Amino acid sequence: MLNPLAPLKRAERVRQLTEKLENVAASDTTLLDVQHLAVALNEREILKDVSFELNRGELVGVVGASGTGKSVLTRAILGLVPKTRGRIIILQADMDQLDYAEQRVVEQRLGVMFQHGALFSSLTVKQNVQVPMREYLDLSPKLMDELAILKIQMVGLPADAAEKFPSELSGGMIKRAALARALALDPDIVFLDEPTSGLDPIGAGEFDELMVTLQESLGLTVFMVTHDLDSLYTTCDRVIALGEGRVIADGPISAMLASEHPWLKSYFHGKRGRSVTQSQRKLAIVRGGDGNTR
Repeated sequence: MLNPLAPLKRAERVRQLTEKLENVAASDTTLLDVQHLAVALNEREILKDVSFELNRGELVGVVGASGTGKSVLTRAILGLVPKTRGRIIILQADMDQLDYAEQRVVEQRLGVMFQHGALFSSLTVKQNVQVPMREYLDLSPKLMDELAILKIQMVGLPADAAEKFPSELSGGMIKRAALARALALDPDIVFLDEPTSGLDPIGAGEFDELMVTLQESLGLTVFMVTHDLDSLYTTCDRVIALGEGRVIADGPISAMLASEHPWLKSYFHGKRGRSVTQSQRKLAIVRGGDGNTR
């Protein structure tokens, strides 16, 4: 026999969770805590024992060789691929302890920009940005239009881009439109998967500058998967390196440069790494810094 009070109890739990999440998001605390996470795909264990924390206001870059599970890690945190063990705690809410309705409340507070933008080709930029609003909010069409235009302009796109379709946009504009959609609900954590992939050096540099500006002005907390060394130097407060199914290093750029791990030495001190490091150090000298432009 169904309990007639069950819907009321569920609604009260959702209300209490929403209140808790708002309090956590406003505090200076850990917003994401991943503990001993393991993920297997096609019976092959990609992530074996991954643990780290993401604190409020941080912009953290995640690096690793191809196939180490950087994008898989992002998708596991977002609940898009199942984990085999471990805990994922978002805004101090253990995702394993929440029912579907409560998980939706947490998901509403996350913004995601996928690697190639993942814009809906049949929707305009404005309509793409409105997708999360239609999914989670009950707003009038007029208010949704106003909010979408605000987000579009926030990421540096002209207002007339709102009525364009993805096929009419350049690669850089697609990235910005995808970022506007990720920011649509003013998320507490923004996940970026290879945001500068496919962009020319100028476009990638402009996107990095945009992220720094938004992070500083809005206080964003960002989890960014990247292979772009320039992005690591320009945008990141901290770097997490994945390898062998685990976190092999976690710290600022200076810690990455000092690491004796073979892959990190190859990545940061190889020909490409040396070139970027030298240019960033020259820039830091001009700015009076220590080699990390952040």
